Amino acid sequence: MSATPPRLDGLSLLGSGTGAPGGMIWRGFSTAQDAALEPAFHSASLAELDHAAELARAAAPALAAASGADRGRLLRAIAQNLEANVAALAARAHLETSLPLARCEGEIARTCGQLRMFAETAERGAWGDARIETAQPERKPLPKPDHRSMLRALGPVAVFGASNFPFAFSTAGGDTASALAAGNPVIVKAHPAHPGTSELTARLVLDAVSQTGFPEGTFSLLFDAGHEIGAALVSHPAIQAVGFTGSQPGGLALMHLAGRRTIPIPVFAEMSAVNPVFLLPGALRERGDAIAAGLHQSVTLGVGQFCTNPGLVVVPRGADAAAFLVRLAAAFAGSSAEPMLTAGIHAAYEDGIARRLATSGVRVLARGAAGAAHRAEATLFATDAASFLRNCALAGEIFGPTTLAIECDDPAEMLAVARAMDGSLTATIHAGAGETCAEMLAGLAERAGRIVFNAFPTGVEVSSAMVHGGPFPATTDARSTSVGTRAIDRFARLVCYQGFPDAMLPPELQAANPRGVPRLVNGIASV
Repeated sequence: MSATPPRLDGLSLLGSGTGAPGGMIWRGFSTAQDAALEPAFHSASLAELDHAAELARAAAPALAAASGADRGRLLRAIAQNLEANVAALAARAHLETSLPLARCEGEIARTCGQLRMFAETAERGAWGDARIETAQPERKPLPKPDHRSMLRALGPVAVFGASNFPFAFSTAGGDTASALAAGNPVIVKAHPAHPGTSELTARLVLDAVSQTGFPEGTFSLLFDAGHEIGAALVSHPAIQAVGFTGSQPGGLALMHLAGRRTIPIPVFAEMSAVNPVFLLPGALRERGDAIAAGLHQSVTLGVGQFCTNPGLVVVPRGADAAAFLVRLAAAFAGSSAEPMLTAGIHAAYEDGIARRLATSGVRVLARGAAGAAHRAEATLFATDAASFLRNCALAGEIFGPTTLAIECDDPAEMLAVARAMDGSLTATIHAGAGETCAEMLAGLAERAGRIVFNAFPTGVEVSSAMVHGGPFPATTDARSTSVGTRAIDRFARLVCYQGFPDAMLPPELQAANPRGVPRLVNGIASV
């Protein structure tokens, strides 16, 4: 366990080595203090990227061959190192992101929970989906050969850190944990908004790699203030898959780069989502006050910088809905202005608000207090269903503390709005006692990865059953999730072995099953 707080050098970490000063130089920035932070960070060179990629390529066979128990030891060591340095990690993240210190500490705890969840997943081995169909040489008219298949590691994975989650979706976050659990080396492209947090975390990951005896190419961290290194990383022939959490333009750019390679690779990108909330008449009648308070909290949580932030709320016209909007507007009007993650995110938020203010058919119901530089003014908009259905731009995400109320004349309009939605990470329904909405539920199941009932979408529990994904543009692949144990499947592929001698098979497929993994043998579950 590494209990000594790691240092900050501002250089890329290439396996057990470091990069050299040079290239573009930048510093972290505190939006709360409106000030740059020390030290300076140096963008990686293309030669350094190539070195990291070749180290990862060399390490890949050893990681793929490692047992689930050994991979579990690595992931648990990373978690222990993070927990031994919570104070230093949280303090730096607080400076670089302006997130509250308690939020940073909680996110570290969540990250450690993810690491241990994937350690357990690797140790149990069921994720590999080992299947055996034994030979039937006497079968007529043709003999049946022996088939054995399982999921195997892809190879080096590129992970892009997220701006809004400096731990859970960044250097040692879910993409890194699931890729390592599947037996893949990882190269992280640090997010330039929190470089110090990324370096501190990466040094603790590398300490764990050394402590557990894995090859040095198991993990590397690359810095870049621009886009050159990220683009070159995705294009490098050693990289076999990409994990990304960020904007839609960023995710699409990486997907296009990966598709133009001589051998294309998958990009698992989580991008934009509006996470609509549908309020049925009974819910407004029974608990309109509570829903207004909960919705306001969900929209403004973390200054609205959650990927599950509810950007649309659909309500039926009537006295209960009118009273609900009055209460919601009062809550928004009382909101304080809080610093956003970066100056760029704040500028994009202000641009989005300005565009919506200029949109025909949209009115402002409330705005929160104005603040100093880089602080977001919470804003509640409203429109009618007809205007929304005419203007597809109203279905777009504004990343920040704002939502758009859509007033519908009848259930048919609410259903039409639901069917007009783009793909999203979540969709939420609030219903009263005895209210059903089977048709709406079926429509939303086609458009969201997670459907929430009588609650709010912010907050993604880390569990084996969680789905954090959704149809485009929420993600580039609706069949996957970036949270939960199924996330490991993104970084593996199926391989079938036909007719091999037992000794030449992977241990998981050998007759004796020396690693004791769950298997399906001739269609029957077995260990």
